[in-house]
Amino acid sequence: MSLRDFLEKQFIDVIQWTESDQDTLAWRFPMRDMEIQNGGQLTVRESQASAFVNEGRIADVFAPGLYTLNTRTLPLLTNLMNWDKEFKSPFKSDVYFFSTRMKTDQRWGTATPITIRDKEFGAVRLRGYGIYSWHVFDPRIFHTKISGTRDTYLVGDIEGQLRNTIIATMTDAFAQSTVPFLDMAANQTELGRKIAESLKPVFAALGLMLDTFVVENLSLPEELQKPLDARIGMNMVGDMGRYTQFQVANSMPIAAANEGGGVAGAGVGLGAGLAMAQQVMNAMKPGESAPPTPASGAATKFCLNCGKSIARGAKFCPECGTAQG
Repeated sequence: MSLRDFLEKQFIDVIQWTESDQDTLAWRFPMRDMEIQNGGQLTVRESQASAFVNEGRIADVFAPGLYTLNTRTLPLLTNLMNWDKEFKSPFKSDVYFFSTRMKTDQRWGTATPITIRDKEFGAVRLRGYGIYSWHVFDPRIFHTKISGTRDTYLVGDIEGQLRNTIIATMTDAFAQSTVPFLDMAANQTELGRKIAESLKPVFAALGLMLDTFVVENLSLPEELQKPLDARIGMNMVGDMGRYTQFQVANSMPIAAANEGGGVAGAGVGLGAGLAMAQQVMNAMKPGESAPPTPASGAATKFCLNCGKSIARGAKFCPECGTAQG
C-alpha cells in the first residue's frame, strides 16, 4: 500500500447505530474503504445487539453497553484473525446491529378454513384470527439462519414465514386435540396459551422469542354456523311441553281471527289448540301413546268451551254442559 493510499483510508473510531424506523431487524454498519482502529469505541444501545463477522463467520456478539475494541473485548475475532497478544490495527470486519425491541400487534389469520375432526359435529372447518408479538432473542442464530449478509433486513421479510408457521402449528394442534369446537371457542385464552407453547420452540430455532399469542376469534364458516345456531336453539327450548304451551298461547290472537269470529271463533280456536297441545305432550311421554285424532270428515266436533271431542249433532257438551252453536 502506498503512502497516498494509506492517507486516503478512513479509520473508524466510533461504531454505533441510531434506529430510524420501527421495521428494521438487522443493519450492517457501512465499512466500504474503512477500517477499525485499535481502541475504537462500540456503542450498543438498549434494545439492540451487535455482532462482528469475519470472512463470513460470526465472531463476538455484544449486548447493550459501551466497549473499547481490543483483544480482550474481541476474543473470538482475535482467534479467527490469528492475533496473539498484539492487536492488529487497523483491521477490517463486518459489524451488524440487531433490533431486539418487541414487535407488537403482529396480525395472524387463517387465509382458508382449517379442517379438523370434531367429536360432536364430525369434520368441521375452522377460521381464526388474532395478534402476537416477538423479538430477536439470539442474534447469532438469527444472523446465521435468517438475515445473513444483507445490508438491511426488515420485519416484512419474515412476516409471511411467521404467519405460515403459526397456521401450520395450529393445524397440528387441532388435529391432536380432543377438545370439542364449542369448548375451544369458549376458552380462547387457554387455547392461545397452548398454541404459544407449541410455537415457542419453532420461533427459538430462528433466533426469535414469542412474547405473546392471542386468539381473538374462532368461528365456523357461515354454512356450518347456521346448523349450529339451530342446534343451540333446540337446546334452549328445554321442556318441549312448556314450549308447546307457549306456542299455543301465542297463537290465541290468530285463533280469535278465524272464520266465525267473535266468541265462537275464539272458543273453537282455543279449544282446538289446547286439544292439539295435549296430544303432542301425551305423545312425548314415554310408554304412552297419543289418543287417536278424529279423522277428517268424522261425525265429531270440539266443545266451544272445554275443547272436548263430542258428536257433531250434540246440542250440549256432555263434559262441561255448555250449549253448542
